[in-house]
Amino acid sequence: MELIDLTAIRNAERSSEPYDYLLATNLLRQDKIDDLRRDFPAIDKPGYLTVDEVKLHGRFKQLIDELEGPELTEELSKKFGLDLHQYPRLTTIMKRSQPKYGAIHTDGPSKVMTMLVYMNDEWNQGEGGRLRVLYDEKNYERYKLEVPPIMGTTFAFLRSDHSWHGHLPFAGERHVVQIAWVKSQADVDRKKKHNKVAQFFKGIFGR
Repeated sequence: MELIDLTAIRNAERSSEPYDYLLATNLLRQDKIDDLRRDFPAIDKPGYLTVDEVKLHGRFKQLIDELEGPELTEELSKKFGLDLHQYPRLTTIMKRSQPKYGAIHTDGPSKVMTMLVYMNDEWNQGEGGRLRVLYDEKNYERYKLEVPPIMGTTFAFLRSDHSWHGHLPFAGERHVVQIAWVKSQADVDRKKKHNKVAQFFKGIFGR
């Protein structure tokens, strides 16, 4: 693996409270950061876009290939004691965030695991945009962990009915790659179709 360092996953501490998750640092190799920053897609739409909707090139395309590869899935399978190889993946990319993003949620029941890889050089935005591991669906202030969305920081969790997470509002550039292991290919296809329709209406109405 040229761009990602799997020892970051191996060495990450896994927690089971309030749900199963891990937080890793330095997943991205330091000597490749400049290349990845240079090749991050030129996205002008807000929200998450599927890899089918984004022009990938250079080192960033290679990064997506590595994140979708069996080696990372194997390390996460070992870490969480769950065979993730059986599940198809849905990879999405965000460059621009809007204030309405970050509402507390658990992720949908079609997802098995979600992993977020942050790619911001620094984060001097106060509390906005920092994902929090939460105990319920109402309270941002009672949290187990706050995730700084800085370059190479990685947060992965098993989806459950109480895997509450969210972040306080933020508007602006917030670079993140999300990989979701999903129960079926039909769920992947449905999500891609839904995302394409949503982006179409955002283009029309500007929201």
